[in-house]
Formats: sequence, structure tokens, C-alpha cells
Amino acid sequence: MTTGVNKMSESVIRSKQAQREVNGISTEVVCTEFSNYIFVVLTQYGKIGTLISVTPDSRSNDLSTPTFSTKVLLGKDEPLTHVCAKNLAMFVSQESGNRPVLLGLALKDSSIDAIKQIKEMIKSCQVW
Repeated sequence: MTTGVNKMSESVIRSKQAQREVNGISTEVVCTEFSNYIFVVLTQYGKIGTLISVTPDSRSNDLSTPTFSTKVLLGKDEPLTHVCAKNLAMFVSQESGNRPVLLGLALKDSSIDAIKQIKEMIKSCQVW
């Protein structure tokens, strides 16, 4: 019985988080690795926000430049949401062996500069 307890106490989910100011706004990033997805939460509100699935498109003929599909699962389905999601999640998917990414996005500042800084935060939380 004690071996079962020891196994349960080991962490089966790999997760890292970071928090810092991005253009004067407190920003949190949490990256969690699951067997079939990478879950990334980016928030400046302390909430998960809009939930977007970003998946590599296997129908692309050109393997050197893979394409990605985005789908809003919960929240606001706006064009800017899809642009931000692709920009933030593409490198995560590519670096993790083309795994799909589930992205929680709640940003006050989605400027190009903010997105660049948030990308660096994601890289510091790499779990894949």
C-alpha cells in the first residue's frame, strides 16, 4: 500500500508559472503539459478568459511552413483573438513536436510590444 501513496505524491503534471509587469500591467503566465496538449494561460485579469484551441493543420502541402487552425471554445470570438492566439501559441506547438495548444487569453494590452514580452514569459515557463 505504501508504494501507491508514494506514486500518488509524485507530480504527474508538469507546470510552470511566471509573473511580471508588461507595460505596467501585472501579467501571469502558466504553462502545463498534458500528454496530448500544452495548456497555456496568459492573464492580466487573474482569470482564464477566452479559451482557444490552436492546432497544427495536417492538410498543409508545404511542411517547411506549417499552418495552424484556431477555434474559440469559450469567450469572445473576434478576429484579434485569433491573431493573438496564433502569434502566441505557434512556437509552443512547434517546439513541443507539433502538439496542439489550449490557450486561455485574458489580456488588457494586446499591442505588438506586449505580445513580444508575453512570448518571452512563455519561453521562461517551458514545460515541453
